This record gives sequence, C-alpha cells and structure tokens, in this order.
Amino acid sequence: MHNLTAETLPDGAVLRTARPEDVPGILHCIQELAVYEKEPDAVENTSFLLTDVLFGEAPSVYAHVVERDGTIVGIAVWFRNYSTWTGTHGIYLEDLFVLPEHRGAGYGKILLRSLATLCAANGYRRLEWSVLDWNEPSIAFYRSVGAVPMDGWSVFRLDGDALGTFGAATASPPA
Repeated sequence: MHNLTAETLPDGAVLRTARPEDVPGILHCIQELAVYEKEPDAVENTSFLLTDVLFGEAPSVYAHVVERDGTIVGIAVWFRNYSTWTGTHGIYLEDLFVLPEHRGAGYGKILLRSLATLCAANGYRRLEWSVLDWNEPSIAFYRSVGAVPMDGWSVFRLDGDALGTFGAATASPPA
C-alpha cells in the first residue's frame, strides 16, 4: 500500500520508496530544508529516530526519494491522516525537498505526483501540506499543479513548554 514501484526517469535518476540505507541522505535533505526555511539549527531529528519511524517495528512515516548517481537528491516525507467528514484516509506531506543543484529537473513534481497517484490507488480523498507564507517559489509551484490554499483555516501548534504545561494539567470537573 505504501510502496512505490521504482521508476527510472529520463535523466537516469530513480524515483522509489525509501530504504534504510537512505536515512543519511533523507536526513541531509531535512537539514537542507531547515536551512532553506531559515531555521538551520531547528532540526533535532537523528538517523536513529528517522530509522525508527520509517523502518521500525511499526512504521508511522513514509518517504519517497529521488536518487541520482547514488545520492538522494529529493525527498517526500509523509504520513496518513484521516478525515472524519469523508470517512477516508489522506496523505499529509510533511516535507517535499529537492537539493538546490537538482531543482528544475522536475523532481519535486514527480515526488508530489507519486503521492497523488498513491492517494488515487488507495481511495484517499486528500493530499495536504503546509507552506510558509513567504515561500513564493513553492506557492507558485503548488498552484501550477492545481493545488489551492485552504482559505479560512489557520495552522495551530502546541509545543515546547506550553505543550508540557497543558499536558500535565489535571482536568477539573465542571462546577
């Protein structure tokens, strides 16, 4: 269900499902994405953590990669979500990234299309992701493939101290 049939692209690169030996290359792309998003020190992920979620006893995250000349040059890291309204799963794209020196070869579109194809093959009704408001090149790319922003919705996040404080609070019974 989550595996992708490997596909050799016209330039010799290969689109395929990630394998355990790809973890260093995937992590490198994640770190480069953080640099691109102006958060170079934000990545706390490690090869150990990434290996566990991608290939451990109960994988909960998946990845497609583009490999060129033995190097991972593009990634799509994703997981399944669920819509209570449609009653079906979907895919949430956590990271889509192509190394700068390989942009323009169509790898981003190929990775995104692989997820759309996976959605269609499994009856999933949504492929969703977030994009930073200032990231005009990515927004233009997403619009070019027919994606639309979800107007009227804002992303909320509870993390760090606020998450710990809220999670540790004891619920009081109603008065």
